[in-house]
Parts: sequence; structure tokens; C-alpha cells
Amino acid sequence: MVERRRRLAPEQRRGQLLDVGAAMFAEHPYEDVLMEDIAARAGVSRGLLYRYFPGKRELFAAIFKRDSDRLLAASRIDPGLPMAEQVKAGLDAHLDYFAAHKHNILTANRGALAGDPAIQAIISDELATLRNRLLDALGEEKRAREVASAALHGWLAFVRAVCVEWLQHSRPSRDEVRDLCLRALGGLFPAQTGLDRLTGPHPTAPEPSEPADP
Repeated sequence: MVERRRRLAPEQRRGQLLDVGAAMFAEHPYEDVLMEDIAARAGVSRGLLYRYFPGKRELFAAIFKRDSDRLLAASRIDPGLPMAEQVKAGLDAHLDYFAAHKHNILTANRGALAGDPAIQAIISDELATLRNRLLDALGEEKRAREVASAALHGWLAFVRAVCVEWLQHSRPSRDEVRDLCLRALGGLFPAQTGLDRLTGPHPTAPEPSEPADP
């Protein structure tokens, strides 16, 4: 749907262009989105679009950064609430976003911009923020915090890799991805997170068999 041209303040115009660009990148792979098509849908000239964003890469990076900020704002940890439920809610929020913006996530992780410094800086900053929030919630201090930080660094990388694999191949299922991530964190910090009680026994684990008769 093409928007009618109307006068907007600079910040409003920038927000409108981000919204239109975000919709198009969500609908199509990065390579198939053209700046002229974004301008046409936004109801502006290509010159005006390029005045705000020098190129498609810069527009994508701005959209990616805005989405990262929104995800972080929606997944803050409240020390007064059970950590297990908050981690579960945070994973659900990220999985919902990943599913709705499949093309963006694959572009940033395995596609045209997988090695782009600006995109990778956004991902690194997001992961660092999430790690620090989890560290604060775990309450570790001094040497224990350093060890926990290294463990969380690995866990967050694991979560991202599993989620990207799920998006690219549609397997394992969404719930299996979430539970796998929860179990991995629960294995690292069972007492602090309470995730061992949340996830229960592994659904694919074989039932114990009776010993064979001699």
C-alpha cells in the first residue's frame, strides 16, 4: 500500500521511512528490496529517502538497531519476579520477533550482511546488554561473576545459533528451540534460575528399561 505524501517533521519522516522499510524487509529477502520501491510505498521521492539514509545497508542497519532496542526494552529482568519465568518470557519475545522478521535475522546472520561491521556491532551490543542483565540477576560477585560471564557468553551465542538454524530450516520446532535454550541455561545455573523445575524431564529422553533377565 502506497502512502500519500504529507509534510512531516524530520523525526516523524525518519520514523515513517523506518516503518515502511521494516515492513518491506520483513516481507522480502534483503536482495529483493529496492530503495525506489521503499520510496514509492512511503510516498516520497528517492532523493528524500537518500537524504535520510545514504543506501539500503544504512536503512537496514537503522531498522535492525531500532528493533534491537525495542527487544531489549521488552525483556528487562525484574529482580522481584522469578527468574525462570522472566527468561522464558524473554525467549518467547525473541522467538516471536525472529519468526515475524525471518528475512532480517537471516540477512544479519547468514546472508548479505552477515559480515557487516555495523550489523555485527548491533548484535554484539545486544548480547552484551543481555549478558550483563543476567549477571546482575544471578547475583554473582568477583571471580564467580567472571566465570558466570564466560558461561553466559557461550549460552547467548548458542541461543542465537539455534534460533537461526530454526529459522533457516524450520526445525526443530519453536517450542523445542525454547525448551532447549532453557535447559542449557538451567544446566549452567540450576540453583540461581530455577529452570530445572520449569522444564522438567526431556521429552525425547528414553524411558528407563527393566534390567534383562540373566
